[in-house]
Amino acid sequence: MKVGNFKWGVYAFFDYDGEPVYVGQTNEKLRTRIRRHLTNQRTDAVAMSVLDPFEVYEIEVWPLPQFQKTDNKSQEARACLDALERLIYQKALSNSQFSAVLNEKDPPDSPLIIEEPPSLRGRIVSDEVYGIRSHPDYRLARRALIIARLAQVISERKVQGGLRRVLLTQAKRLQWLAERRYIALGGDASVESEGEASHDGDDG
Repeated sequence: MKVGNFKWGVYAFFDYDGEPVYVGQTNEKLRTRIRRHLTNQRTDAVAMSVLDPFEVYEIEVWPLPQFQKTDNKSQEARACLDALERLIYQKALSNSQFSAVLNEKDPPDSPLIIEEPPSLRGRIVSDEVYGIRSHPDYRLARRALIIARLAQVISERKVQGGLRRVLLTQAKRLQWLAERRYIALGGDASVESEGEASHDGDDG
């Protein structure tokens, strides 16, 4: 069976730096839920500017094939799914240099303790798309745009602390990317002094 056809499972999105950005679960088929995220179809994460689909470079999925024919209301399957999501969520936090992902809510509690099942990870963009979206300046512009949209959402409605946590995480991600780009292009040594700039202008 194709991995996307598994009904129950957990998924994680990674950006162009390999940074985990979002963790979720589904019992409606992995490919259906993931497609909704990436095409902005009925997902609060995208609609609220929590997650930018343009940031997603790789996806990793952890299917639960033992529940393939299990009803959606199964408490056993639900408990296992919740436990797996919490496990992958904690793994994502530990692998993040920001110790954070862009989930608005923490995963549900589960009394179960499970081992991580086999997963499959792969990139989802073509070489052409990679060439465009991976450029640091493009990513800075997109990230700043998403932050502005999220800040507007927060300013216009009464929100819980989760959205403000996402905003803080996005701000840290933007600062880190901007600083890395600045240093790569020469840092302080690349900045002209005011006198030099004025002199160049006079010569022109």
